[in-house]
Amino acid sequence: MATCNRISRALTLLFAIAAGVAVANVYLAQPLLVTMGHDIGLAPGTVGVVVTLTQVGYGFGLFLLVPLGDLIDRRRLIVGQFALLAVALVAVGTARGAAPLFPAMIAVGLLAVVTQAVVAYAASLAAPAERGRVVGAVTSGVVVGILLARTVSGVLADLAGWRAVYLCSAALTLVLAATLYRVLPRRRAGTAPLSYRRLLGSTVRLFVEEPVFRVRAGFALLIFAAFSTLWSSIALPLSEPPLSLSHTAIGAFGLAGAAGALGAIPAGRLADLGHAHRVTGIALVLLTVSWLPLALTRRSLWALVVGTIVLDLAVQAVHVTNQSLIYPLRPDAGSRLIGGYMIFYSIGSAGGAIASTTLYAAAGWTAVCLLGAGFGALALLLWALDPTRRGRPAPVGA
Repeated sequence: MATCNRISRALTLLFAIAAGVAVANVYLAQPLLVTMGHDIGLAPGTVGVVVTLTQVGYGFGLFLLVPLGDLIDRRRLIVGQFALLAVALVAVGTARGAAPLFPAMIAVGLLAVVTQAVVAYAASLAAPAERGRVVGAVTSGVVVGILLARTVSGVLADLAGWRAVYLCSAALTLVLAATLYRVLPRRRAGTAPLSYRRLLGSTVRLFVEEPVFRVRAGFALLIFAAFSTLWSSIALPLSEPPLSLSHTAIGAFGLAGAAGALGAIPAGRLADLGHAHRVTGIALVLLTVSWLPLALTRRSLWALVVGTIVLDLAVQAVHVTNQSLIYPLRPDAGSRLIGGYMIFYSIGSAGGAIASTTLYAAAGWTAVCLLGAGFGALALLLWALDPTRRGRPAPVGA
């Protein structure tokens, strides 16, 4: 494994931008669901399948592709995935029906896991004392990418249609592939040669052997189920009377949610200081109560803004704390740890997407808010029962 040195701020910024752009592709469809549904011929109650299929692809990518960062040159892996992701985005932007669109959306999710390869690479380059800060900074880029994806997607869709959103993203992804090819250092991760099959099996063993990994994966599933419950369904009430907002207006709420990224670096620093359990508990309380103002969305858009900021701040604080805790468990298996952890993120996101859109069609917005608050309450229960109440595990070999 490469020796940990201080990572430059410029390289940290590039990692943050690359991770944010890659993961944004998973969320571009959320403010476009109504329009895409009409164009493709999907019923309102099933339009969430577009998001769910992307998350399914993301989940497969986390298990099948991210662990490769512990086996082969991460620079080559990251650049290759960015190039293939651009191809998948073109396929989405040119799809003329559900049959070609659905597999293309799965491919976008599968390849967008390059985000986690970037996070793992950044963590491997950082010194132990600054790992929380670096992971927090890169994760801030991830959250900004997720939330601004909705804003940019909405504006572009109003200007040139939903297909232009994916074609423009494909062009940007190609530019990033070329930049990363020129800038990233060549470094192999991993200390022992493993076959690909054994590499995948070791991911499962890490889950069995590491209790901190299991608990933090549980948090990931629940917080991102709540996150997806909001962002996969919010376009539905906002696009209907009496609000009837445009794509641009709906996407603009991603700007409010981007304030949540401000919680990333402070949360990572607090985890470095041993306060991970406390940060997690406070954030989960905020996550649960954020659904109170969100329930008032139809009456006040300001309530939606407040609820969105609180929810995204809470999710981000738990997420970056989780990653700061799990990487030091086995630094030589960093890609497998982060990839395995993010599988639970993907399960939660996919479940929240399909559950919230289906529930909205059947019972309305209040029921969706109760669902989101329920996910937060379950996460709080897990926190209260957490048997691994420690600040930060000692880095192996530190």
